[in-house]
Amino acid sequence: MTSGIATVVKNAGSHFLLSELPQWRLFPAILRGKVRLEAGTSTNPVAVGDRVRYEFETEPDPEHPAVITEILDRKNHLVRKSANLSRQSHVIAANLDRALLVVTLYFPEIKLQFLDRQLVTCEMFGIPVTIVLNKVDLYRSEVPEELENFKSIYSRAGYQVLETSAKTGEGVDTLRELCSGGLNLISGESGVGKSSLIRALDPSLNPKVGKISAAHLQGKHTTSLYEMYPLSGGGYIIDTPGLRGFGLYGIEKEEIPRYFPEMLRYAEGCKFVPCTHTHEPGCAVKAAVESGEIAPERYNSYLGMLDEETKFRK
Repeated sequence: MTSGIATVVKNAGSHFLLSELPQWRLFPAILRGKVRLEAGTSTNPVAVGDRVRYEFETEPDPEHPAVITEILDRKNHLVRKSANLSRQSHVIAANLDRALLVVTLYFPEIKLQFLDRQLVTCEMFGIPVTIVLNKVDLYRSEVPEELENFKSIYSRAGYQVLETSAKTGEGVDTLRELCSGGLNLISGESGVGKSSLIRALDPSLNPKVGKISAAHLQGKHTTSLYEMYPLSGGGYIIDTPGLRGFGLYGIEKEEIPRYFPEMLRYAEGCKFVPCTHTHEPGCAVKAAVESGEIAPERYNSYLGMLDEETKFRK
Protein backbone atom coordinates (compact mmCIF):
# COMPACT_ATOMS: atom_id res chain seq x y z
CA MET A 1 0.00 0.00 0.00
CA THR A 2 1.32 3.42 -0.99
CA SER A 3 0.76 6.31 1.45
CA GLY A 4 2.04 9.79 2.10
CA ILE A 5 1.23 13.42 2.88
CA ALA A 6 0.06 15.85 0.20
CA THR A 7 -1.68 19.21 -0.22
CA VAL A 8 -5.19 19.61 -1.61
CA VAL A 9 -4.91 21.70 -4.80
CA LYS A 10 -8.46 21.37 -6.08
CA ASN A 11 -11.84 20.79 -4.50
CA ALA A 12 -14.50 19.60 -6.93
CA GLY A 13 -17.23 18.63 -4.50
CA SER A 14 -16.70 15.02 -3.48
CA HIS A 15 -13.48 14.62 -5.50
CA PHE A 16 -10.10 16.25 -4.97
CA LEU A 17 -6.73 16.69 -6.60
CA LEU A 18 -3.60 16.37 -4.47
CA SER A 19 0.08 17.14 -4.96
CA GLU A 20 3.11 16.60 -2.73
CA LEU A 21 4.26 20.22 -2.80
CA PRO A 22 6.64 21.68 -3.81
CA GLN A 23 6.41 19.02 -6.53
CA TRP A 24 3.53 19.67 -8.92
CA ARG A 25 2.41 16.15 -9.79
CA LEU A 26 -1.34 15.84 -9.50
CA PHE A 27 -3.33 12.78 -8.58
CA PRO A 28 -7.03 12.30 -7.76
CA ALA A 29 -8.40 11.47 -4.33
CA ILE A 30 -11.68 10.79 -2.57
CA LEU A 31 -12.61 11.25 1.07
CA ARG A 32 -13.06 8.44 3.55
CA GLY A 33 -16.50 8.67 5.16
CA LYS A 34 -15.16 8.67 8.71
CA VAL A 35 -13.20 11.87 8.02
CA ARG A 36 -16.33 13.60 6.72
CA LEU A 37 -18.29 12.64 9.84
CA GLU A 38 -15.55 13.95 12.13
CA ALA A 39 -15.57 17.35 10.39
CA GLY A 40 -18.56 18.43 12.46
CA THR A 41 -20.39 21.58 11.40
CA SER A 42 -18.41 22.34 8.24
CA THR A 43 -20.10 21.81 4.88
CA ASN A 44 -16.70 20.93 3.37
CA PRO A 45 -14.40 18.99 5.67
CA VAL A 46 -11.48 19.22 3.24
CA ALA A 47 -10.41 22.59 1.78
CA VAL A 48 -7.86 23.65 -0.79
CA GLY A 49 -4.59 24.22 1.06
CA ASP A 50 -5.21 21.43 3.55
CA ARG A 51 -2.35 19.02 4.15
CA VAL A 52 -3.75 15.51 4.25
CA ARG A 53 -2.61 11.95 4.75
CA TYR A 54 -3.55 9.66 1.88
CA GLU A 55 -3.39 5.99 0.94
CA PHE A 56 -3.59 4.08 -2.32
CA GLU A 57 -5.41 0.82 -1.78
CA THR A 58 -4.08 -0.45 -5.10
CA GLU A 59 -1.22 0.57 -7.34
CA PRO A 60 -1.72 4.25 -8.35
CA ASP A 61 -3.56 4.65 -11.65
CA PRO A 62 -6.25 7.00 -13.04
CA GLU A 63 -9.01 4.48 -12.32
CA HIS A 64 -8.21 4.17 -8.61
CA PRO A 65 -7.93 7.50 -6.78
CA ALA A 66 -6.16 7.85 -3.47
CA VAL A 67 -8.20 7.87 -0.27
CA ILE A 68 -7.83 10.81 2.13
CA THR A 69 -7.58 9.26 5.59
CA GLU A 70 -6.70 12.25 7.78
CA ILE A 71 -6.70 16.04 7.67
CA LEU A 72 -3.56 17.36 9.36
CA ASP A 73 -3.70 20.30 11.76
CA ARG A 74 -4.18 23.67 10.08
CA LYS A 75 -2.10 26.72 10.92
CA ASN A 76 -5.13 28.83 9.92
CA HIS A 77 -8.17 28.80 7.68
CA LEU A 78 -10.63 31.27 6.23
CA VAL A 79 -14.22 30.42 6.99
CA ARG A 80 -17.61 31.99 6.42
CA LYS A 81 -21.16 31.16 7.43
CA SER A 82 -22.66 28.73 4.95
CA ALA A 83 -25.04 30.56 2.62
CA ASN A 84 -27.85 28.02 2.91
CA LEU A 85 -27.28 26.56 6.36
CA SER A 86 -26.78 29.40 8.80
CA ARG A 87 -25.53 27.18 11.62
CA GLN A 88 -22.89 25.57 9.45
CA SER A 89 -19.61 26.91 8.17
CA HIS A 90 -17.90 26.78 4.81
CA VAL A 91 -14.10 26.67 4.79
CA ILE A 92 -12.78 28.72 1.88
CA ALA A 93 -9.10 27.73 2.13
CA ALA A 94 -6.52 26.58 4.67
CA ASN A 95 -2.88 27.16 5.65
CA LEU A 96 -2.66 30.58 4.02
CA ASP A 97 0.32 32.91 4.09
CA ARG A 98 -1.68 35.84 2.73
CA ALA A 99 -5.19 36.79 1.62
CA LEU A 100 -5.50 39.10 -1.38
CA LEU A 101 -8.94 40.70 -1.22
CA VAL A 102 -9.69 42.16 -4.65
CA VAL A 103 -12.17 45.03 -4.85
CA THR A 104 -13.31 47.66 -7.34
CA LEU A 105 -14.96 50.99 -6.60
CA TYR A 106 -17.39 50.49 -9.47
CA PHE A 107 -18.17 47.77 -12.01
CA PRO A 108 -19.09 46.16 -9.62
CA GLU A 109 -19.71 48.79 -6.97
CA ILE A 110 -17.88 48.08 -3.75
CA LYS A 111 -19.77 46.96 -0.65
CA LEU A 112 -17.67 48.07 2.31
CA GLN A 113 -19.48 45.87 4.83
CA PHE A 114 -18.79 42.84 2.64
CA LEU A 115 -15.08 43.70 2.58
CA ASP A 116 -15.03 44.41 6.31
CA ARG A 117 -16.51 41.00 7.16
CA GLN A 118 -13.70 39.36 5.22
CA LEU A 119 -11.15 41.52 7.04
CA VAL A 120 -12.60 40.65 10.45
CA THR A 121 -12.40 36.94 9.62
CA CYS A 122 -8.79 37.25 8.45
CA GLU A 123 -7.92 39.07 11.68
CA MET A 124 -9.67 36.37 13.69
CA PHE A 125 -7.51 33.62 12.17
CA GLY A 126 -4.29 35.62 11.96
CA ILE A 127 -4.10 35.73 8.16
CA PRO A 128 -2.11 38.69 6.75
CA VAL A 129 -4.19 40.73 4.30
CA THR A 130 -3.54 42.94 1.32
CA ILE A 131 -6.48 44.85 -0.15
CA VAL A 132 -6.07 44.86 -3.93
CA LEU A 133 -7.89 47.80 -5.52
CA ASN A 134 -8.18 46.79 -9.15
CA LYS A 135 -9.11 48.85 -12.26
CA VAL A 136 -7.45 52.00 -10.85
CA ASP A 137 -6.81 53.21 -14.41
CA LEU A 138 -10.54 53.97 -14.58
CA TYR A 139 -10.88 55.64 -11.20
CA ARG A 140 -8.01 58.10 -11.32
CA SER A 141 -9.58 59.96 -14.19
CA GLU A 142 -13.25 59.45 -13.32
CA VAL A 143 -13.52 59.48 -9.49
CA PRO A 144 -10.14 60.56 -8.03
CA GLU A 145 -11.67 61.80 -4.75
CA GLU A 146 -13.45 58.50 -4.13
CA LEU A 147 -10.21 56.65 -4.84
CA GLU A 148 -8.31 58.68 -2.25
CA ASN A 149 -11.14 58.35 0.27
CA PHE A 150 -11.14 54.56 -0.02
CA LYS A 151 -7.37 54.41 0.44
CA SER A 152 -7.63 56.69 3.47
CA ILE A 153 -10.30 54.52 5.16
CA TYR A 154 -8.20 51.39 5.05
CA SER A 155 -4.74 52.85 5.47
CA ARG A 156 -5.98 54.47 8.69
CA ALA A 157 -7.17 51.03 9.77
CA GLY A 158 -3.66 49.70 9.17
CA TYR A 159 -4.13 47.78 5.92
CA GLN A 160 -1.99 47.82 2.82
CA VAL A 161 -3.99 48.98 -0.20
CA LEU A 162 -2.32 47.93 -3.42
CA GLU A 163 -3.51 49.74 -6.53
CA THR A 164 -3.57 47.51 -9.60
CA SER A 165 -4.75 47.43 -13.17
CA ALA A 166 -4.75 44.16 -15.02
CA LYS A 167 -5.24 46.22 -18.19
CA THR A 168 -2.17 48.48 -17.84
CA GLY A 169 -0.05 46.20 -15.63
CA GLU A 170 0.16 48.71 -12.80
CA GLY A 171 0.93 47.08 -9.46
CA VAL A 172 1.29 43.60 -10.96
CA ASP A 173 5.04 43.35 -10.20
CA THR A 174 4.38 44.24 -6.56
CA LEU A 175 1.55 41.70 -6.40
CA ARG A 176 3.80 39.05 -7.94
CA GLU A 177 6.45 39.76 -5.30
CA LEU A 178 3.86 39.43 -2.52
CA CYS A 179 2.81 36.04 -3.86
CA SER A 180 6.29 34.64 -4.36
CA GLY A 181 6.85 33.49 -0.81
CA GLY A 182 3.99 31.14 -0.03
CA LEU A 183 0.35 30.19 -0.38
CA ASN A 184 -1.96 33.07 -1.27
CA LEU A 185 -5.74 33.28 -1.55
CA ILE A 186 -7.23 35.64 -4.11
CA SER A 187 -10.83 36.46 -3.33
CA GLY A 188 -13.50 38.94 -4.33
CA GLU A 189 -16.92 39.45 -5.87
CA SER A 190 -17.64 38.41 -9.43
CA GLY A 191 -16.49 41.04 -11.92
CA VAL A 192 -13.61 42.55 -9.91
CA GLY A 193 -11.04 41.10 -12.32
CA LYS A 194 -9.52 38.22 -10.35
CA SER A 195 -8.99 36.06 -13.42
CA SER A 196 -7.38 38.91 -15.33
CA LEU A 197 -5.03 39.60 -12.41
CA ILE A 198 -4.02 35.95 -12.23
CA ARG A 199 -3.25 35.95 -15.96
CA ALA A 200 -1.24 39.15 -15.48
CA LEU A 201 0.71 37.52 -12.65
CA ASP A 202 1.52 34.52 -14.80
CA PRO A 203 0.53 34.62 -18.49
CA SER A 204 0.76 30.82 -18.69
CA LEU A 205 -2.31 30.58 -16.47
CA ASN A 206 -5.86 31.05 -17.68
CA PRO A 207 -8.27 30.35 -14.80
CA LYS A 208 -11.40 30.68 -16.94
CA VAL A 209 -10.21 28.36 -19.70
CA GLY A 210 -7.18 26.45 -18.54
CA LYS A 211 -8.57 24.73 -15.46
CA ILE A 212 -6.67 21.73 -14.18
CA SER A 213 -7.57 18.93 -16.54
CA ALA A 214 -10.91 17.30 -15.80
CA ALA A 215 -9.36 14.05 -17.03
CA HIS A 216 -7.74 13.69 -13.61
CA LEU A 217 -11.21 13.37 -12.16
CA GLN A 218 -12.42 10.91 -14.79
CA GLY A 219 -15.01 13.37 -15.97
CA LYS A 220 -16.98 13.29 -12.71
CA HIS A 221 -17.91 16.25 -10.52
CA THR A 222 -15.67 18.61 -12.44
CA THR A 223 -17.38 21.89 -11.56
CA SER A 224 -14.50 23.96 -10.23
CA LEU A 225 -15.01 25.39 -6.76
CA TYR A 226 -11.59 26.30 -5.40
CA GLU A 227 -8.33 25.70 -7.18
CA MET A 228 -4.61 26.24 -6.56
CA TYR A 229 -2.08 27.25 -9.21
CA PRO A 230 1.72 27.32 -9.06
CA LEU A 231 3.12 30.70 -10.12
CA SER A 232 6.15 30.81 -12.40
CA GLY A 233 7.61 33.57 -10.18
CA GLY A 234 7.34 31.38 -7.09
CA GLY A 235 4.56 30.69 -4.63
CA TYR A 236 1.03 29.47 -5.17
CA ILE A 237 -2.32 31.16 -5.58
CA ILE A 238 -5.77 29.83 -4.73
CA ASP A 239 -8.52 31.09 -7.01
CA THR A 240 -12.04 31.24 -5.58
CA PRO A 241 -15.42 31.60 -7.25
CA GLY A 242 -16.92 35.08 -7.02
CA LEU A 243 -18.39 35.47 -3.54
CA ARG A 244 -21.93 36.85 -3.20
CA GLY A 245 -21.98 37.05 0.57
CA PHE A 246 -19.75 36.64 3.58
CA GLY A 247 -21.38 35.85 6.90
CA LEU A 248 -19.33 35.81 10.10
CA TYR A 249 -18.98 32.42 11.75
CA GLY A 250 -17.63 31.30 15.11
CA ILE A 251 -17.32 34.76 16.63
CA GLU A 252 -19.18 36.19 19.62
CA LYS A 253 -20.44 39.74 19.17
CA GLU A 254 -18.39 40.84 22.19
CA GLU A 255 -15.25 39.74 20.31
CA ILE A 256 -15.92 41.67 17.11
CA PRO A 257 -14.21 44.97 18.10
CA ARG A 258 -10.91 43.23 18.80
CA TYR A 259 -10.74 42.32 15.09
CA PHE A 260 -10.92 45.96 13.99
CA PRO A 261 -7.24 46.94 14.39
CA GLU A 262 -7.93 50.67 14.58
CA MET A 263 -10.60 50.18 17.27
CA LEU A 264 -8.32 47.92 19.25
CA ARG A 265 -5.69 50.67 19.35
CA TYR A 266 -8.09 53.07 21.07
CA ALA A 267 -10.07 50.64 23.22
CA GLU A 268 -7.59 50.80 26.11
CA GLY A 269 -8.63 54.41 26.64
CA CYS A 270 -12.30 53.57 27.22
CA LYS A 271 -13.71 54.47 30.64
CA PHE A 272 -15.56 51.15 31.00
CA VAL A 273 -14.18 47.66 30.40
CA PRO A 274 -15.61 45.84 28.62
CA CYS A 275 -16.97 48.53 26.33
CA THR A 276 -19.23 47.86 23.36
CA HIS A 277 -18.29 51.23 21.80
CA THR A 278 -21.96 51.99 21.20
CA HIS A 279 -23.53 53.86 24.13
CA GLU A 280 -21.04 53.99 27.00
CA PRO A 281 -19.83 57.40 28.25
CA GLY A 282 -16.10 58.01 28.02
CA CYS A 283 -15.68 55.69 25.03
CA ALA A 284 -12.31 56.38 23.37
CA VAL A 285 -13.36 54.57 20.19
CA LYS A 286 -16.42 56.78 19.66
CA ALA A 287 -14.26 59.83 20.34
CA ALA A 288 -11.79 58.65 17.67
CA VAL A 289 -14.65 58.26 15.19
CA GLU A 290 -15.87 61.79 15.93
CA SER A 291 -12.37 63.21 15.47
CA GLY A 292 -11.86 61.34 12.19
CA GLU A 293 -9.07 59.11 13.44
CA ILE A 294 -11.31 56.09 12.86
CA ALA A 295 -13.23 56.17 9.59
CA PRO A 296 -17.02 56.39 10.15
CA GLU A 297 -17.50 53.85 7.35
CA ARG A 298 -15.58 51.26 9.36
CA TYR A 299 -17.47 52.10 12.54
CA ASN A 300 -20.79 51.73 10.70
CA SER A 301 -19.67 48.31 9.45
CA TYR A 302 -18.95 47.35 13.06
CA LEU A 303 -22.43 48.46 14.17
CA GLY A 304 -23.93 46.45 11.31
CA MET A 305 -22.09 43.32 12.45
CA LEU A 306 -23.31 43.79 16.01
CA ASP A 307 -26.88 44.13 14.81
CA GLU A 308 -26.54 41.11 12.54
CA GLU A 309 -25.21 38.93 15.36
CA THR A 310 -27.96 40.07 17.72
CA LYS A 311 -30.68 39.17 15.22
CA PHE A 312 -29.13 35.78 14.54
CA ARG A 313 -29.04 34.87 18.22
CA LYS A 314 -32.69 35.69 18.97
